[in-house]
Order: sequence, then structure tokens, then C-alpha cells
Amino acid sequence: MISIDSMKATLERLESTDQGTFGRIYFGKNWLYTGELPDRDNAPNVSCIPAGTYDVLWTYSPAFKRYMYLVSAVDGRSGIRIHSANLMGDRSKGFRSHLYGCIAFGEKRGYLDSQKAILVSRPAVSFFEDIMERKPFTLEIKNEF
Repeated sequence: MISIDSMKATLERLESTDQGTFGRIYFGKNWLYTGELPDRDNAPNVSCIPAGTYDVLWTYSPAFKRYMYLVSAVDGRSGIRIHSANLMGDRSKGFRSHLYGCIAFGEKRGYLDSQKAILVSRPAVSFFEDIMERKPFTLEIKNEF
């Protein structure tokens, strides 16, 4: 059995605007694009989570009705999942979003209806889950902006 310390991923956030927080996640020799909500001081349902180091577990999500990764022990937050999504803008500023605090992965970055987006998301999440073998891992999140 692989311990949580032996598997690690690093998410580097490269920009955060009202259209979302965008970066890359590195795991082994692989990487994907990431999308999260803008930084709104860790406010539930409207913000990305703070930079830091988190244990990520493979658990059942009643909301999604399937097993998926859960970012655990986020101060003041719960239910932070890794899943597919395209848009991650600030709703209060008129942008659309598929997220309420979770982290989305994509194979590409681009635009949907003039809004910054993560694209080819479902295959990216499946690829990540396969590479990580649905086992626990440590996630380090760094703000590079």
C-alpha cells in the first residue's frame, strides 16, 4: 500500500482575476491546467481555498453520487472536490461558474462565450485519477502571482 506521503502533486496558481484562478498541477512527469474560483479570502462557495499543503482522499461524494478526490482539512471549508468544470468566474461580477470552491482540471485553456475557461475537463480529471490510482496524496498549493 502506498502511503499518503509517497504521492504528491503541486498546484501552481499563475493568475487570479474575476474570471477565475488559473494555474497548473504537476504530478510525477505529468501536468494539467487548473481552474478555481477567484481568491475571496477563503469565503465558502465563492473563493478558492488558501495556498498550503493538504491531504487529498478518495471518498464517496453524496452530491456527485460517485467516488472522487476530496481535499481534506481546509480551515472553515468542507466538500472541496476535484472534478470537471469549465467556468470559474465570480458570479457577483456577472461571470458564470461551475464551481463552489472545488478545483477543476483541464487539458487546455481557452474561452467560452468570451470568458476564460478550462477546456477538455472530463478527460483531464479521468487521466489524473488513473495516474494517481485513486489513492491518497499530498497536494501543495502555491500562489505564483
